[in-house]
Amino acid sequence: MNKRKFFGAHVSASGGVENAPLNAKAIGAGGFALFTKNQRQWFAPPLSQKSIEQFKINCAEAGYEPRMILPHDSYLINLGHPEQEALEKSRNSFIEEMSRCQQLGLDRLNFHPGSHLKAISVEECLNRVAESINMALDKTQGVTAVIENTAGQGSNVGFDFEHLAYIIDRVEDKSRVGYCIDTCHSFAAGYDLRTVKACEATFALLDRTVSLDYLRGIHLNDAMRPLGSRIDRHESLGNGQIGWECFRWIARNPRFDYIPITLETIDEEKWPEEIAALYAFAEE
Repeated sequence: MNKRKFFGAHVSASGGVENAPLNAKAIGAGGFALFTKNQRQWFAPPLSQKSIEQFKINCAEAGYEPRMILPHDSYLINLGHPEQEALEKSRNSFIEEMSRCQQLGLDRLNFHPGSHLKAISVEECLNRVAESINMALDKTQGVTAVIENTAGQGSNVGFDFEHLAYIIDRVEDKSRVGYCIDTCHSFAAGYDLRTVKACEATFALLDRTVSLDYLRGIHLNDAMRPLGSRIDRHESLGNGQIGWECFRWIARNPRFDYIPITLETIDEEKWPEEIAALYAFAEE
């Protein structure tokens, strides 16, 4: 297996977080993503010391280091919420999730930036996201807040690369903020990825807008809907509107070495073959 590439998938942590590295190893993954709690609930019981220790043991035995793992926070959290009470609830939940990562020895947490819900301006929403990140970083240690670009569905912010730059510019500790690029979300937001030329142009634009030095992960997903649809519908690699050329280009590109590159494609049974294909591309 190519030691510079951390291809994997968002695996189940059912039965306890300690099961996630075992599930990742079973599909031939060189890295993985997970939820450290139920993603559809606000709060969860604290992680037990037994679970924390077993998670670290299972990661070590399977060869997974923190830089290979990209945890994801709850879908309920909206760090740009227009209403103060809901914003505080989101912030408290996010801080809890950052703390869980810290307990597990993980060094990053991926999250969707938030939604203005048509109640405040995009700029005000982005300002709230940045303020939320600053608050979370102040209350935790060692964990990087990783902003995931969105498809631009509904009132979500973060679909424009400029949004990522705006937020990062306003985060005080630049050493603990970064972003994750989702290929389906990028395509849905209007960034073409269907050819090598398109990929090179899109990532060059990204690098000019918000440096690739801040890239902390990639979600590899094909897209069901056409370019610029603003609809977030993932598809298995090669079966959607993007096609294999993009994923081959990403797999072979040394700019994306040593970061978790994880699948969130719709057919989990295909994950072993998709991961194997990515590693084969990396060796070409």
